[in-house]
Amino acid sequence: MNFDILTVVPEAVTGYLDASIIGRARAAGTIECRVTNIRDFAQGKHRQVDDAPYGGGCGMVMQAEPTVRAIENARAQAGQGQRSTTVLLSPAGQPFSQKLATELASDCDRLILVCGRYEGVDARVSAYVDLEISVGDFVLTGGELAALAITDAVARLLPGVLGNCESSLDESFQGSLLEYPHYTRPREFRGAAVPEVLLSGDHQRIREWRMEAALERTRRQRPDLLNGARRGESQAMELGKGLDSGEPGE
Repeated sequence: MNFDILTVVPEAVTGYLDASIIGRARAAGTIECRVTNIRDFAQGKHRQVDDAPYGGGCGMVMQAEPTVRAIENARAQAGQGQRSTTVLLSPAGQPFSQKLATELASDCDRLILVCGRYEGVDARVSAYVDLEISVGDFVLTGGELAALAITDAVARLLPGVLGNCESSLDESFQGSLLEYPHYTRPREFRGAAVPEVLLSGDHQRIREWRMEAALERTRRQRPDLLNGARRGESQAMELGKGLDSGEPGE
C-alpha cells in the first residue's frame, strides 16, 4: 500500500515515517510512504501557497491551485488498477475511527492525505478529494499530526506490518469494547501484583477474566461505548486468542 502525504512542512512528518514499526515496514517494502511539498506546485518566485481570505478575517488560507496540482500529481502516480482515496484533513471532516481505518486498509491501494495549514484550505479543494476526516473535536496548527495518525492506524492493519498478525485484531475499538488490561514481568511492582488468573495457565478462565475486565474497563473509562457492548460481548469472548504463544512464564 502507498501513502502520499501532501504538506507545506514535509520535515514535520519525515522523522516519524522513518522510525519504529512504520520505518521497518517501509524498509521491508511492505508499505511505501511518499512526502510531497505542496510548495513545489506553487507558481511565482516565492512559491506562495497561501493568501488572505476573501471577505476579510485573520490569518491566511491555503490556495486551491498548488494544492490541487499536488493532488493531481499524487493521483498520477497510481499504477494501473490501483484504488486511490484522497483525504483532506480538516476539523470539519467526519470523525476518524477504527472502523474507517479498517475500511481504508481493505479498500484502498494508495491513500493520499492532504494536510491543511493556516486558517484552512480554500473550500474549492473539496471538489478534488474523496473524504474529509477529522481526528477529534479540536484544532491543530496543521494536518500533519492527523495524517501521521491515519497512516499509522491504517498501516498497522496491513499484512506484514506488525510482528504478530493477530495484534491488530485483539485490541480496543475492534469491537464495542475497550481492550482488557495487560501485564508483564515482574509479577509484583510496588505492591501491585499481576492477577493470579493470568498465571493459572487455564485459558478458559483467562478468556472469561479478560471479557469481564474489558467490560469493566469500558464501563469505567468509556461508558458511551456501552450502547454497543451487548453486541461486543460475543467479540469479547474471543479476546485472549493466541494465549499459547508469546506469554511470559512465572
